[in-house]
Amino acid sequence: MKSRSRWGWSAVAALAVIALAPAASIYYESKGGPGCARCHEIAPIYQTWHTSTHRKIGCSECHGDAATLDAGFHLNNLKRVVEHLRGQAPEQIKLRSVDIPAMLKRCQGCHRQEFADWEAGPHGVNYSKIFLNADSNHKKAPIDDCLRCHGAHFAGSIRDLVSPISRQGPWKLAAGMDAQPAIPCMACHQVHREGAPLQRPRLQKPSLQEVVRPSVALFDRRSRMHIAVASLTLPEMHDGDRVVKMSPDPRQALCYQCHAPVAGSAQAGSGDDRTGLGVHEGLSCLACHFKHGQQTRASCVECHPRLSNCGLDVEKMDTTFFNAKSRHNIHFVKCADCHVKGVPLASRPRRP
Repeated sequence: MKSRSRWGWSAVAALAVIALAPAASIYYESKGGPGCARCHEIAPIYQTWHTSTHRKIGCSECHGDAATLDAGFHLNNLKRVVEHLRGQAPEQIKLRSVDIPAMLKRCQGCHRQEFADWEAGPHGVNYSKIFLNADSNHKKAPIDDCLRCHGAHFAGSIRDLVSPISRQGPWKLAAGMDAQPAIPCMACHQVHREGAPLQRPRLQKPSLQEVVRPSVALFDRRSRMHIAVASLTLPEMHDGDRVVKMSPDPRQALCYQCHAPVAGSAQAGSGDDRTGLGVHEGLSCLACHFKHGQQTRASCVECHPRLSNCGLDVEKMDTTFFNAKSRHNIHFVKCADCHVKGVPLASRPRRP
């Protein structure tokens, strides 16, 4: 009888939790955004959303509602209510790594083309392809700084993600992290960034077209905050002792946070840097690399007639654009790389 009684009370408790969990979600979503802002730690987030590019999209459309079938979502809301009752509510609510997959699905719902490009491109890579790469790990053991670019939303240290921390495998990742995206949308976009909603493209002069969306921002894993592109600076790059001409495109400041040269010397082409030199000096990264997918196959025709000053098809010249094994890197190629005895006058680029 006692055993049956215990089972009975356990069942009642389980039913109570099941009933209370959606009730917590209903509490949070009541009256839309203002209802969410009743909690002091959510109020600042609500205020930034209220003036953001996504202000016409309700909180529940991105963060879920009482009809959400994910039990973890409701239990998390119930946990927050309990924390409030105990006076343990956090000062700020931060997006957790476990929340990222669900958020990406919501991004995909509206930004289908951008999501498809990102997913098919190099920035759509998952944690396993980065941190279980034997060739890379044999050369250099994983360190915390790897997470700056390849895991900014992972809340722990490298030891919490990968084991063993050595150049000898086999390596394994923390449970559930293998297929998670290492560079999600939120690594480069702040959803609540202040700005006007995106309008349908209109025919207008190129000089009037928007270059940078307000949401473009770097997620800094140490502060757990986004830094707007306007607050990031373009580095001064050098080719030997010469200062390299740089494009004024502000979006490049975001690229340089990961694709950076060796610290101190700031030499173009060192480290992970790909600053254009030679015939492509002064071009923005985004002049050739399409925004979300980073595809470059159609980049030449954006600027070039089919034939170069040499009379050769630019897409079939001996560069890494045509053949990845070419010794002429498309980022740094100069006319003199092929014309070793001097560039013929007739082939020199015409000055405007």
